[in-house]
Amino acid sequence: MKQFNDENFLLDTDVAQDLFHNHAAKMPIIDYHCHLIPEMVASDHKFKSITELWLGGDHYKWRAMRTNGVDEKYCTGKDTSDWEKFEKWAETVPYTFRNPLYHWTHLELKTAFGITKQLSPKTAREIFDECNEKLKQPEFSARGLMRHYNVECVCTTDDPVDDLRFHKQTREDGFEIKMIPAWRPDKAMNIEKPEFSAYVNQLGEVAGVTITTFKDMIDALQKRHDFFTENGCKLSDHGIEEFYDEEYTDLQIEEIFARAMGGKELTVYETRQYKNAFLTRMAEMDAEADWTQQFHYGAIRDNNTAMYNQLGPDTGFDSIGEFTTAKAMSKFLNKLNMDGKLTRTILYTLNPCANEVIATMLGNFQGGCPGKIQFGSGWWFNDQLDGMTRQMNALSVLGLLSRFVGMLTDSRSFLSYPRHEYFRRLLCNILGNDVEKGLLPNDHEILSRMVEDISYNNARNYFKFY
Repeated sequence: MKQFNDENFLLDTDVAQDLFHNHAAKMPIIDYHCHLIPEMVASDHKFKSITELWLGGDHYKWRAMRTNGVDEKYCTGKDTSDWEKFEKWAETVPYTFRNPLYHWTHLELKTAFGITKQLSPKTAREIFDECNEKLKQPEFSARGLMRHYNVECVCTTDDPVDDLRFHKQTREDGFEIKMIPAWRPDKAMNIEKPEFSAYVNQLGEVAGVTITTFKDMIDALQKRHDFFTENGCKLSDHGIEEFYDEEYTDLQIEEIFARAMGGKELTVYETRQYKNAFLTRMAEMDAEADWTQQFHYGAIRDNNTAMYNQLGPDTGFDSIGEFTTAKAMSKFLNKLNMDGKLTRTILYTLNPCANEVIATMLGNFQGGCPGKIQFGSGWWFNDQLDGMTRQMNALSVLGLLSRFVGMLTDSRSFLSYPRHEYFRRLLCNILGNDVEKGLLPNDHEILSRMVEDISYNNARNYFKFY
């Protein structure tokens, strides 16, 4: 029987162990999509307790606690102490067996604090006190944790109206780890939202453009896009429920935009026309600037705003819905490709039923650089053993796993970097098991290069950060 969370955790074979310990583990981390708060990096934030560091803003843990019957005041409440919140999390952890939270929790305790005890009500106070004592040391600050985990570069997620002052401050401080902004223009895309017109006016003020037409808004976004480029931005990200392929004319989009700015309600079809036009223009900007574009699709967000503003995933498209989305995705990418405006692209889906669709779709638009169109790693509720395995298996069968740009945290936590280790262990184990079964040759040179490339080298070359 194997020991839980030992040095060979998730590594079943000698080959897997060699690949991880001697190759994957030593590679730096490029965390190309995260939600770190830039101000915390700029100020080298010191955490007052493990609760702030671990539970603050962590919707994964909150969901588990709520499911375990924990009262909301111990998740997001303002009148409960750090110890009370931590204690409720410790009570929940033993109930997370077979949930990735159990693995993440103990990898984070082990890799950050050197704690190998399992968290439970029995060990809660001891672990709470030990972590808090260590957090007083300077190496446990925001920047210290990034150094500890051998992070080389992070890409935050930033709105076009952001002034990026904390990115500038971090650069000017001489911090050796790159913090690069990433463009997330969702608020300008979501024309159906009641706050759309107010946001457009804010965008105009920041860009110095009076916005009365869709063209004006695009001009304002172009100015901000240029500003982001000047500040090192190399990639964009779009959170969409699905891809759109509704035909439109420029005149129709101007009319739709004018109606929205006037507070008029749009039809679903008009909203989809606008989003198709908007995403097309954003993609063209990205191609012109030689950025990478990312599309996270399949999430239905803000499902419970009345209670907790709890984000939640789509439960999965049916076969007809997924087929329709695939056709729209293909049409969208093909139009850009035919116009010579399809830049490097990463496609993420929250719906595992779409894995083979995306892995197949990649091959339709490749060329120009290795792995130009990427199938993004298992995302959100799929960044766990089963989800990541299914994603890599689909990519392996229908594409080139060797050209994969690997893992990201998609997190606002400075303790999320063990997710890279988790992914790398799983990758090495998949390859090691294939060797053990005779499905791959035990060619150390090819296997070790493949692991190092997926862990780090492919991302370094693909994103052009350097």
